Amino acid sequence: MKRIQLQLDDKIYELLRRKAFDENISMASLVRRALESYLTERRTERPGIEAFTFIGSGHSKPDKNGPVSERHDDAFAEP
Repeated sequence: MKRIQLQLDDKIYELLRRKAFDENISMASLVRRALESYLTERRTERPGIEAFTFIGSGHSKPDKNGPVSERHDDAFAEP
């Protein structure tokens, strides 16, 4: 086992202290458990399209050269 030093703000320290007391374990043990859970958790779930609520939220009028969506490279090159 390796020893590390960790600095916590007062609020997090107090939450950790209380949780460890409630579970009747040391604060170090609780931190080890939490880190192991966080670091070994499988994160395979990717957000679905519903997470991207901003898509399609804009609206613009085509200018004299036609829709920007069809000529986006030219539109970005304009001064």
